Amino acid sequence: MDITEKLLAEKRAGHRGGIYNKMQVDFAYNSNHIEGSRLTHDQTRYIYETKTVGVTAENTVRVNDIVETVNHFRCFDHILDTLGRPLTEDFIKDLHRRLKNGVFDEYAVIDEYKREPNEVGGMLTASPEAVSDKMHALLDRYSGRKLSLYDIAEFHVRYEQIHPFYDGNGRTGRLIIFKQCLENGIIPFYIDDNDKMFYYMGLKEWQTEGSDERLINVFLASQESMKAVLDYFRIDYSNPTI
Repeated sequence: MDITEKLLAEKRAGHRGGIYNKMQVDFAYNSNHIEGSRLTHDQTRYIYETKTVGVTAENTVRVNDIVETVNHFRCFDHILDTLGRPLTEDFIKDLHRRLKNGVFDEYAVIDEYKREPNEVGGMLTASPEAVSDKMHALLDRYSGRKLSLYDIAEFHVRYEQIHPFYDGNGRTGRLIIFKQCLENGIIPFYIDDNDKMFYYMGLKEWQTEGSDERLINVFLASQESMKAVLDYFRIDYSNPTI
């Protein structure tokens, strides 16, 4: 049974303690921490496994961190439930709605593209007026063909450079990576929070200098970490597409 089959089987069965459970917790924890969540890994696990969160006087939590963690679990399920469905603007907007639903943020525009200019990491992004055309062109560029890991990395760089939403671009982008990997027979992965700076530097170097080496290396290292997890759960990955 390969990784996709195993994830779907454990999801359907509501299985606890397997690769599906681990991926839900680890992916949500790391992806949200990259964006500034203060939840610990244990708190993330408690939310997933017990629907509660451990809080002490020294470790208070923000409501939005809890909401976005629960929402990330649902987004992960949605990715699994819609494998094979074409990646469209409507799909991405819906993914964004699922991620940001219920979040307290007066500037948030949920499931719609941004209405004001923004920047990320000191770099300018697409203007609100240009987002729709740029997203259409991006999706058209990669539609209907087998993707390599390089293609997926390049798509991610272009997506983050457009930065179509006010918030949630990194997390939706990394969920899309997971979808693209599973659909193209590539070992899926998440970016570890410990690699955040290398990940950000890789995005910036690709966008500003045309250098893809750092980001590709982050992706490959993340895949190696995933292989160790797959080995532990005895899941076959002997015929991946790289």
